[in-house]
Amino acid sequence: MRRARWTAAAIPLSVALVVAGCAGGDDQGEDGGGGDPQKNENTEIAVFGTEPERPLVPGDTTETGGAKIIDAMFTGLMDYDAVSGEPRLANAESFELTKPNEYTVKLKEGWTFHDGTPVLAKNYVDAWNYTAYSPNGQQASGFYPQIEGFDQVFTEDPDQDGPKQPPTPPKKTMSGLKVVDDYTFTITFTEPHAVFKTKTGYSAYMPLPDAFFADKEKFLEHPIGNGPFEYVDRVPDQELRVVRYEDYQGDDKPKIRQVKFTFTDQDAAYVDIKGNQLDFLDTLPPQAIAGNVWEQDLPGRADVADVLAIQTITFPMYEQKYQNVDFRHAISMAINRQDVIDAIFEGNRKPATGYGVEKLPGWEPGACGNWCEFNPTEAKRLFDQSGWTGPIEITSNADGGHKEWVEAVCGQLENNLGADCTFVPVQEFGEIREAINAQSMTQIYRSGWLADYALVENFLNPIYRTGGSSNDNGYSNPEVDAKLAAADSAPTEEEAFALYHEAEEMIAEDMPGVPLWNTPSIYAWSDRLTNVRMTPKRELDLSTVEVR
Repeated sequence: MRRARWTAAAIPLSVALVVAGCAGGDDQGEDGGGGDPQKNENTEIAVFGTEPERPLVPGDTTETGGAKIIDAMFTGLMDYDAVSGEPRLANAESFELTKPNEYTVKLKEGWTFHDGTPVLAKNYVDAWNYTAYSPNGQQASGFYPQIEGFDQVFTEDPDQDGPKQPPTPPKKTMSGLKVVDDYTFTITFTEPHAVFKTKTGYSAYMPLPDAFFADKEKFLEHPIGNGPFEYVDRVPDQELRVVRYEDYQGDDKPKIRQVKFTFTDQDAAYVDIKGNQLDFLDTLPPQAIAGNVWEQDLPGRADVADVLAIQTITFPMYEQKYQNVDFRHAISMAINRQDVIDAIFEGNRKPATGYGVEKLPGWEPGACGNWCEFNPTEAKRLFDQSGWTGPIEITSNADGGHKEWVEAVCGQLENNLGADCTFVPVQEFGEIREAINAQSMTQIYRSGWLADYALVENFLNPIYRTGGSSNDNGYSNPEVDAKLAAADSAPTEEEAFALYHEAEEMIAEDMPGVPLWNTPSIYAWSDRLTNVRMTPKRELDLSTVEVR
């Protein structure tokens, strides 16, 4: 999963967020100079990826495989500094709070989509309305609740994919979005929403060209963005290629010509990166981490970066057998996180103390309290009290390097709870995501979160608010919803952050998912690349990388 702020002026994230978006590979070519411009003009680089779960429509793409490609193909009103994560104006010329609950956005002129048509105010308004309108079934539809009129375009499924269908919304467009002229539009909120401006660098807020609305099927076959790279072609389950868009107007125009996203498992990718058959791998598999063998395998072309990501396991709350909170707390307290980190990850993790991660603006540690502390005695008492019978099963895709740590967690649950625990692998990431999206999971499942933007709000609202865009397990608590809503509408960032922390504590009391550890990334590159940087979103910075 994915995939992460609160005032009219952006928070100085460079102070709050210091990430190790290191420049990998020396920045000198073999002849002592930089990358060869001619090579950069003509060379394709191969980057590790995963098959996108959904069609490449920004408002329908909320997982990491598709997100990498969307980020290359689209640019929004804002984007984020590749090292600090700090938000900055991109397609927006200005983005001002002109009334207490209203932003006025002016776009930069001269920007075009990849089909040559201009990027206009209506392209944002039309895209947001399309994504928010619930009958369109877009995964990011829940990102607009504070905009005036959202409740008129979005209706909830009354029984969560059951026999009853959600009612048709009375409107197709939100009253809070108004086009002023070709390059200006306004956004009106029902209440203050201090963090909104920063959020608009996320894919849910990207524009869509007129071509999308004229012929959606054609668009799905050949997506059209407005970002630094345009779509070329794809081989399903194998690869997808993008090429530099020469008329791109952003400051992050790439030097390289073409990128091929290759879809394979991490173990195979590691073999390829060692043999220089792959140019970039964003995270190494356990076989490379064990004993820190990557240091010998990849001297001078691997590094470690703090990224805004957390590993969790999640209970399908729609399954009756997981309804007992004592059972869920018992699972969390029976896991010795530090032992797993030391045994599987060579100490290259930190145990989670809440649902966010360090260096997130607005996040405070400790929200999980005692529930995330290893306490086998209390875990066994709660487990017995829960009345659980039968084996415990944990499932994960088998192609992402998760087998080792899931089996280690299972072993601890067996030892500390006295119950059988089994790892149930699913062959590919896409298969398990399909089951998660269909809410057909019957086992505890591996989950995780990679920030969309650097803010604690992104680790809470999408996942734990009722109807959140990535609330995949059906968790719902009206009191949590009310607390998150209060945080969203707080008049100052300090008040918002305090309320988000309270909401996080309430979520831990329910324990719909178990926070395990942060997930810094050990990444690697081929010896033909230079100026390699990892972003806080665990992506290769395509604006700086060059070939030697």
